[in-house]
Amino acid sequence: MKISARNQLAARVVAITSGEAIANVELDANGLRLVASITVEAVRELGLQEGSDVTAVVKASDVMLAVAD
Repeated sequence: MKISARNQLAARVVAITSGEAIANVELDANGLRLVASITVEAVRELGLQEGSDVTAVVKASDVMLAVAD
């Protein structure tokens, strides 16, 4: 797979919570917890299940930061 996005993290699926149309896929990226919200159809098409090895591709136009008061 070739992709232009620079922010790619190797991860493992640890849980999938499916709703009517959207599934939250919880990932462990070397100790970092990520949650990807994707369609239930995409979960099926990708064959995702707990233990699947994936690449999390992060592509965002904005990143917000906050600090304590």
